[in-house]
Amino acid sequence: MKKLFILAIAVISFSACRNANNTTDQQTVAGDTTKGSKIAPADAPVIIFERDIFDFGKIEQGEKVVHEFKFKNTGKSPLIISNATATCGCTIPQVPGEPILPGKDGKINVVFNSEGKMGMQDKVITVTSNANPNITTVHLVGEVLEKK
Repeated sequence: MKKLFILAIAVISFSACRNANNTTDQQTVAGDTTKGSKIAPADAPVIIFERDIFDFGKIEQGEKVVHEFKFKNTGKSPLIISNATATCGCTIPQVPGEPILPGKDGKINVVFNSEGKMGMQDKVITVTSNANPNITTVHLVGEVLEKK
């Protein structure tokens, strides 16, 4: 009796998993091919960076690099930057607090602290906004040399 009960549970579980996969396939066939990505409307803001890579060259360990990533909203509606994150805690981005109107410029200030870092560095700053596309990246690159 116990074996029959366990077998019944296994069959029901297998069927449930199979039905869940079929539901996903049917949604895709029905036209839901976005898979979680957000499609921005045609009049969405567009963020264009002046330079998306800043090479700070060679610095000594412990020095701080400060840079402004300048951008322009080339879209048709106000640009709202909701977040900017870096690949590690040594890099701190600061986003504008107000919307950037169409045709206007803005900047994201970034501070990289090289304390405890050595060698080639590529710090990626991921910017999330209401623009099209809604996620863009900029890079802070350079080499950190040993303190003399």
